[in-house]
Amino acid sequence: MNVHVSAHAHQMPHAHVSPNGWPALVLNADFRPLSYYPLSLWSWQDTIKAVFLERVNIVAHYDRAIHSPSFEMRLPSVVSLKSFVKPSAHPAFTRFNVFLRDRFLCQYCGADHDLTFDHLIPRSRGGQTTWDNVIAACSPCNLRKGSKTPHEAAMHPAHLPYQPTVQQLHRNGRMFPPNYLHDSWLDYLYWDTELDP
Repeated sequence: MNVHVSAHAHQMPHAHVSPNGWPALVLNADFRPLSYYPLSLWSWQDTIKAVFLERVNIVAHYDRAIHSPSFEMRLPSVVSLKSFVKPSAHPAFTRFNVFLRDRFLCQYCGADHDLTFDHLIPRSRGGQTTWDNVIAACSPCNLRKGSKTPHEAAMHPAHLPYQPTVQQLHRNGRMFPPNYLHDSWLDYLYWDTELDP
């Protein structure tokens, strides 16, 4: 089937998400995003494939359509899985997830750039590369601390390291929305956040 996207709809603003990509927000069967950061998005091609394989329900559409000689379909902007995917209770221990846990801030000085990670108990002293010993740190603070303990360096982190839950990482991820959020996505991104009194 030869398919092309019609050109009669408005253009998206420039963003991390490709303006011409027409991604779909992917929700679990309970209508919560599979992931907040990075936001669970599929390309329009993957979304259409999932629709035809009957793996998703279409929740909302773009004003764009795909066409073939005998077929036309509006591009989905939000889809929900037909089968619930149980989220993992414990996130993977990755550099990105350490940064997300620590809100992309150096735990020593609060800088939000030039981030790396630091071992509270240095590896040279038997410190392990684990959730409970690694924090986000900017390069200057990491160099200044060197192979000393926080006490020896007189550098104390704002928050002690811990193993976060997936839910905690999702909560932190909501503080860093992507540069582009389609209007049809907004109702599904923040409906389960606590309301201020």
